Amino acid sequence: MDNHSNSTTNAISFCLLPSDLIHNILLYLALPEIMGMKLVNKSISYLISDQNFVREINSRSKSASWLFVYKKRWCRNAVLEGFSDQSTRWFKIAIADLLKPVISPFEDLYFMTASANIFLFVSNSKRQVFAVNLVSKTVKEIPASPLGPRGTSSWRRSGMKLVAERDRFRFLFAELVDDRPVLFEYSSETDTWRSMETKENTGNLPRGDEREGDCIFLNVTNRPNGSVVVAVGSQSNNAPPVIIRPRIDVGGNNNNNNDRQQVAVGFSNWGNATDRLHVYGDGHMVIIRSSGVDESSSSEARSVRKLRSIEVWGLSRNGENWEYISRVPSDLMKKISKDYGVMIGCLEKADWVIKIVLMSNHECLWQIFWLSYDMETNSWTWIPLPDCNMKGLNMAGIAFSRGLTLS
Repeated sequence: MDNHSNSTTNAISFCLLPSDLIHNILLYLALPEIMGMKLVNKSISYLISDQNFVREINSRSKSASWLFVYKKRWCRNAVLEGFSDQSTRWFKIAIADLLKPVISPFEDLYFMTASANIFLFVSNSKRQVFAVNLVSKTVKEIPASPLGPRGTSSWRRSGMKLVAERDRFRFLFAELVDDRPVLFEYSSETDTWRSMETKENTGNLPRGDEREGDCIFLNVTNRPNGSVVVAVGSQSNNAPPVIIRPRIDVGGNNNNNNDRQQVAVGFSNWGNATDRLHVYGDGHMVIIRSSGVDESSSSEARSVRKLRSIEVWGLSRNGENWEYISRVPSDLMKKISKDYGVMIGCLEKADWVIKIVLMSNHECLWQIFWLSYDMETNSWTWIPLPDCNMKGLNMAGIAFSRGLTLS
């Protein structure tokens, strides 16, 4: 009761400040905080809705990158949290109340991806995808794709992409149909899906440093020595998607021939430890190399790994190979190298920067670290993350996003 009284008193005191001072204070808040401030009273809500204020906030937020984590206890207490590279703490996103009209609180829900103000979730039992708009506070049920209803296990992060601008969005994913890659695209403007046949790559692709924003790359299959990737124009048009089949030769950059046989795509399991993990996204690949902590102990102890190196690879000009780009410097690796038993990751490239997040679990404790590689300056940055309070919770989705706005 005392906490509620203090909160009310603080809110009233804040509203009594001069409007210019309130305006300046709001400008330095993160977007989730500003959205919450609209509920304080009508005068604050009016100030936040002012178009000049909205333009200023949107201009400042363009450069911010966000990492979102959806975590839950089984069938209860689900919460979406976000962390910006311009902040120092995690922000809770009020997502549960928005989903209540369409999803039971006991539903098995998974967070797929995000772009701008749009967040996609998939229901495992209903096998449906829902698009949540954080600003308009609306939920849209996306009709089943031409492949039919799909549960959480059917969606592969590196094989899908959400492209959003304010209230409009495109959702794309690629799958093998009769052993042939097919691209599926949903448009929120028409509320319909279309499927597109792919063609083999017969010409040169723009280099990674020349095709910024021109192509969307979706991984269809990933194997130890190569991948199948579908490339499509970033603008919605009738140009057919192109199949790219890049191969990888790790021997040129690493002399350990065993690496060729030890690979997992994005994760490793207890009792089935691997020395090399791959994470794919946006025409790039991260190779995470690890080593055993104690090879002489029990099988469970041997499944504990320690990071040795992290490398970034990209598509070659003609799309026939994965080419080595850079490796995390040794001094930075010493800071982030931790023991782990399970690891997952995601990768996103935008504005010449490759963002990588790796999330590992060791003895029921989750750890997250965020790395960025600037392709223009050839420099690595580690963004320290505060504790996300994952103890006792299950990770139900992780994704990067940019372009959050107030409108």
